[in-house]
Amino acid sequence: MQGIVYTVKMTPALIKFILSSVVLSVVAGTASDLGAQSGSTPNTVAGKANRRKPEASPTPTPILETAAVSNPRVNGLDDGDVIKVVTQVVSIPVRVMDKKGRFVGGLTKENFKAFEDGVEQQISLFSNETQPFTVALVLDMSYSTTFKISEIQSAAITFIDQLRPQDKVTVISFDDEVHVLCESTSDRKAIYRAIRSTKIATGTSLYEAVDLTINDHMRRVEGRKAIILFTDGVDTSSKRVGSQDNLNDAMEADSLIYIVRYDTFADVQKMKNETMLPKPPPIKNPLPKKSGDATPDLIGTIGIPDSQGTTPEEYQRAGEYLDQLSTRTGGRIYLADSLVNLADAYSKIASELREFYSIGYYPSTERVAEKRTTVKIRVDRPGLAVRSRDTYVIAKKRLATKPTLK
Repeated sequence: MQGIVYTVKMTPALIKFILSSVVLSVVAGTASDLGAQSGSTPNTVAGKANRRKPEASPTPTPILETAAVSNPRVNGLDDGDVIKVVTQVVSIPVRVMDKKGRFVGGLTKENFKAFEDGVEQQISLFSNETQPFTVALVLDMSYSTTFKISEIQSAAITFIDQLRPQDKVTVISFDDEVHVLCESTSDRKAIYRAIRSTKIATGTSLYEAVDLTINDHMRRVEGRKAIILFTDGVDTSSKRVGSQDNLNDAMEADSLIYIVRYDTFADVQKMKNETMLPKPPPIKNPLPKKSGDATPDLIGTIGIPDSQGTTPEEYQRAGEYLDQLSTRTGGRIYLADSLVNLADAYSKIASELREFYSIGYYPSTERVAEKRTTVKIRVDRPGLAVRSRDTYVIAKKRLATKPTLK
């Protein structure tokens, strides 16, 4: 689900203008009524009757729920408050294939039909395969011996080179923290600089990185969009959100999520057993001890990893999490255990991104929070197969359409 947001800055001058307009409209209406009652002549210009035909009513636009604005103090609005009005649109990425698995391009909005819970919907928004894509490249920078930092960067840059010049890219990396290295742009030099600035570090706040990418970046992007996530799937340091939060967001997100997964299980086992890195010596307490002081001479060691994110069960859950993340959004998961596989995964993703349509509609029925809704997209040409997500869920926090203050 994508929210279309209209923001109005409620300054004192604007409020005064609105109130003045309302007063003038009322006065004009009253004067018109009085004129009719007194038998006054029709409206004339330079002594001639106005024979201009009434203007045709404009084509209706989607209705937005708005709040009546009268006295801002009565309504609890302070100077400078912002009213946000949100209406929900369902946006579905769609890929059409022939019997041999080849993409079918050149289709138009009229070739598609959308059904929600069996009820046909009117398609309001449509983007074909020639429209630009917005991609969020999200890179896990936790330690691995499978790929060196230079190899990760080179593969990512090669992927960017396979996108079209008008496609936009956001670069995000994460370790213990999430780093937005480059906002959405088609400037290739800026994207390359962002990728080359990535560094290997400790910690893996995967869930927080996915949360930020979906909710703070991709949700506000219109048109065709996808998240490319390079990770082993194991989170060790997220505190604010969990895996289920990500999966719930994926059910309502309109971004494809592609996973490039690499395996770090062997690496972390070596680190856990202290065979990869030599055990550092204890640190000697530099402060002189006083009589009766219980402070030990040796105050511990550094650099020994804990056991979080190292068990077979955690890696199994990581695989299930990544599989669900991609499946729920209509994306795919690719395994990368070598440089060849990594390059191949990025190449296939870049190719597929050029083969998606985007179809959007305003649901004809009232939205119900946390209700799973079934979506079917059909094409009017025989012998073609449609690949798209088939369900979505609206979270409670996304459902409200009434104005809220920010």
